[in-house]
Amino acid sequence: MRPLITSILVMLTIAAALPCMGQWKPAEGPLATRWTKEVSPDNALPEYPRPQMVRKDWLNLNGLWEYAIVPRGEERPEQFDGQILVPFAAESALSGVKKTVGEANRIWYRRTFEVPQGWSGRRLLLHFGGVDWDSTIWLNGEQVGTHRGGYDPFVLDVSDALKPSGPQEIVLAVWDPTDAGYQPRGKQVRDPRGIWYTSVTGIWRTVWLEPVAEASIRSLKIVPDVDGGTVTISADARTLPGETSVKISVLDGAAPVVDGSVDIESDEKQGEINATAKLKIADAKLWSPDSPFLYDLKVVLLHDGKVVDEVASYFGMRKIALGKDPGGVLRLFLNNKPLFQYGPLDQGWWPDGLYTAPTDEALRYDVEVTKNIGMNMIRKHVKVEPARWYYHCDKLGMMVWQDLPNGDRHIGRNAAGIERSEESAENFHRELKAMIDTHHNHPSIVTWVPFNEGWGQFDTKRVTDWVKSYDPTRLVNSASGWTDRGTGDVNDVHRYPGPGTAPLEENRAIVLGEFGGLGLPVEGHLWWDKRNWGYRNFKNADELTAAYRNLLGNLKPLIGQGLAAAIYTQTSDVEGEVNGLMTYDRAMVKMGVETLRKLNEKLYLPPPVIKTIVPASRVKGQTWQYTFDKPADGWQQPEFDDSAWKSGPGGFGTKDTPGTVIRTNWASEDIWIRREFTLDAAVADPHLLLHHDEDAEVYINGVPAAKLTGFVTSYVLVSMNEGAAGALKVGRNTIAIHCRQTVGGQHIDAGIVSVVE
Repeated sequence: MRPLITSILVMLTIAAALPCMGQWKPAEGPLATRWTKEVSPDNALPEYPRPQMVRKDWLNLNGLWEYAIVPRGEERPEQFDGQILVPFAAESALSGVKKTVGEANRIWYRRTFEVPQGWSGRRLLLHFGGVDWDSTIWLNGEQVGTHRGGYDPFVLDVSDALKPSGPQEIVLAVWDPTDAGYQPRGKQVRDPRGIWYTSVTGIWRTVWLEPVAEASIRSLKIVPDVDGGTVTISADARTLPGETSVKISVLDGAAPVVDGSVDIESDEKQGEINATAKLKIADAKLWSPDSPFLYDLKVVLLHDGKVVDEVASYFGMRKIALGKDPGGVLRLFLNNKPLFQYGPLDQGWWPDGLYTAPTDEALRYDVEVTKNIGMNMIRKHVKVEPARWYYHCDKLGMMVWQDLPNGDRHIGRNAAGIERSEESAENFHRELKAMIDTHHNHPSIVTWVPFNEGWGQFDTKRVTDWVKSYDPTRLVNSASGWTDRGTGDVNDVHRYPGPGTAPLEENRAIVLGEFGGLGLPVEGHLWWDKRNWGYRNFKNADELTAAYRNLLGNLKPLIGQGLAAAIYTQTSDVEGEVNGLMTYDRAMVKMGVETLRKLNEKLYLPPPVIKTIVPASRVKGQTWQYTFDKPADGWQQPEFDDSAWKSGPGGFGTKDTPGTVIRTNWASEDIWIRREFTLDAAVADPHLLLHHDEDAEVYINGVPAAKLTGFVTSYVLVSMNEGAAGALKVGRNTIAIHCRQTVGGQHIDAGIVSVVE
């Protein structure tokens, strides 16, 4: 944050954490991180958990609790099973338990604490940062609250249930049906496989206590207005009879920027107020990835002239909107300037803590790596992180697209929206609203994503319209991939491995919400030895880097054509998925930080000039010689006699193959095609323009130019091998291709272009 809040956090770290009970060690798991060994009952996530509303007094309740897993219908157990390290879920290794709870059971927690001296006379708030999913809480045997929602923090005023002195007992019971229920759950399933991961049950974020006065600030809402040069601060507070006022100070480090004050009329009884002030920020310093400037904020509540509460916060002056570039193309604008947004799909899973990063340093590390490799955005995928993750994004300058975790049933690509039960729909809206309310003040969040690939998708237009109305300061990506309903601020397509785009629209920007997924299993860094999976796997880092370079080479021209953002799958490997930029244990950046940064930063440069040298057949059929029978050796050489082959226009394949125009039918397993062309001059930076389904070998004048596996659904640029590029000459040349098909649609066509940065 800033020096004021940093000093407070140092004080808070010294705050009393209860002595640990007994001996603890992580459960044995298939994979650990370098931070695993730093975790203990004495220092389980000791950082202040709410960076945007900081008070000096608090007590961290992370550490060892008692736990028991019992059938759902049973009452509180007489005996507990053992100890669990909070805030790590029972299924994780760092919990020390590593047991599946399951939808038929509940997990019970118990611990005691003592109210610190000096807190007497104040209300006591019990905070749960995140509990998945259905919670009931008792203090000293009295039920003090319930909560449903796995991703939003909640707070209970437990003052009236406290004993006058001595140990105070907290008991918590949690039920989580995982994918047997309708609730938002993200990638959690009872049977982990492929892109679906281990279930997470119970407490998974920090639990803490906080004393407040009878009159106190409950929440802040901060709305920057870059165009108007103002910020609107709203303080929701609990008040007492008498004169109440709220004083607000904006700081640039230690230097005052502007002050404001709101006086509240007297009332005969205790009540709730919302004090709002609009403050002018002269010559505002704007927040952006290149310059993530944050203003500090101090909000003070006074009653009858005396300070009764004070909180510290921060905000960024940032505007996100749609706008047209000089060419009339609709793009994403940050602070009134077009900015291409590029970053990873980020699942936020850890091999030792599952949903919970082992340490705050680890939580920050993922954001730092993303920044260091030249990306400016993260799509937080079907998970909501603790507040400190967004704080790190705010501080480091990382834009965030925030998904609502999916729940209920899923639909296919062309299906209608699901029909939710009344209870399911109500829960969806409640958790969606809680996500927006909880994270509204983070400047890093620029886009809300209610639905992904038809997962739980229903009432798309109504949901989108509500989000846009409820938070007009951000963009809404209503349906990422597959199931677009024509609503929201963007049309989001998914292409694996891609890249790809969609036709330009007048009122929505075009974004590539997922692509890539290039996999590399790294021995010694795997969750499973055999069940590893990626959209397209490679044998070593060199092969992976070459494929990634080709992907970005194909992506950059799409930016010139109007693509406004792209999201690469993904930040790290996760369980059986091996398509991460990093290994699951974060021990390795597979392609290297420097290599990735050099490749990624090219995306922010002006798009290249692409000149057609040898036309492909996507607009007009070009004549090729072809055969379905395996030819004699040397078929790829310029002097080979192909006069006995058939002649016909490209492309070759079967109808209904995605992204193709078929002019010559090819339905067998293999096809060999050859074509002569003449060059009048040398070619600068030649690339193949290729549409292949599936595996293809390409030769230029007999020299291997490219070898590709799998398929694409559109024409892509492919870098030629250095030898093949050098083999091009003024005069007559030959391109020869072998394509092999195994299943599904099939197609082959090619051309040559010059790509000049």
